[in-house]
Amino acid sequence: MTSGVCGTTLSRPLKIDYKPVTRVENYCATGSEAFRNACYAVASGAYDTAMAIGVEKLKDTGYSGLTGIRLVGDGTDPGLSSPAAFSFLAPSYAKKYGVDRDQLKEVMSRIAFKNHKNGARNPRAQFQKEVSMETITKAPLVAGDLGVFDCSGVSDGSAAAIICRVEDAHRYCDNPLYVKALAFVAGPAAGPIDPDYDYTTSRRSCARPPTPTPRPASRTPGPTGHGRGARLFHADRARPHGGPGFAERGTAWKEVLAGTFDRDGELPVNPDGGLKSFGHPIGASGLRMLFECWLQLRGEAPPDRQIATVGPGRTLGMTHNLGGAPGEGVSFVGIVGTELG
Repeated sequence: MTSGVCGTTLSRPLKIDYKPVTRVENYCATGSEAFRNACYAVASGAYDTAMAIGVEKLKDTGYSGLTGIRLVGDGTDPGLSSPAAFSFLAPSYAKKYGVDRDQLKEVMSRIAFKNHKNGARNPRAQFQKEVSMETITKAPLVAGDLGVFDCSGVSDGSAAAIICRVEDAHRYCDNPLYVKALAFVAGPAAGPIDPDYDYTTSRRSCARPPTPTPRPASRTPGPTGHGRGARLFHADRARPHGGPGFAERGTAWKEVLAGTFDRDGELPVNPDGGLKSFGHPIGASGLRMLFECWLQLRGEAPPDRQIATVGPGRTLGMTHNLGGAPGEGVSFVGIVGTELG
């Protein structure tokens, strides 16, 4: 992120001279955007094979998190840190849906507990240690009701995905994943100045259902390398409001406590530990999510992290990658699967 203005940022260190390299940047959804563009490049027939690469070295910058210089704007940008911007969501959600503040704190702590438990079983995670509920709930506050364990760490990381045509997929491996759908939306960024925006959704825009695309196959080499309570609001958002619709509006917190989103639950979320265990190397995160789909759907995750329901009927994986801040963001949704058609 903000590390260059052209493709030579990648081609020079990797010494892939005279190959076409396109640089993309789209907030925290940059890795997903690279994947989307690679898929369309292959689906259009322009290329037989393409690689989407995401990398970030936040620890080398001297900054704690996002880098870059804030430009002079129109006066509507509040200039908040990422934790501060997302901290508005929790009290707004509690007020709108009548959830006790202490109850919601328990829910958010449960999300962090689950993700650290998953990350403890992932040798690629930045944090590979379980954290107790007591430690999470008593951690120092960072912004609003968000504590240290409600926020993602500062990390380096990289990930890549190789995309090819469906008819070529079995030249490279016996069990590829197929790209079923891609959707990307940029909201109007009106949240901070819209009096109707109530901070119970991450953006004031409606993402259309994923658009079916011609199906290039995806094979993803392993990565090296906002756990925040925002994950609750993504799960809670019903489809007309631009989210996956995992729960009815205002009820996702109950599903968290019931274990629905646990690795062994009905609808596992972040079985790799998510941003809580990986941190958030911005350029890589979207592709890291796809790598977890690659492992899980092919049955190659470690036994103590493999989702049990994969195979006996569940053959699809979904990634949801948000970028920006509440009320002024972008959103990517991708669906991959093991079956052609």
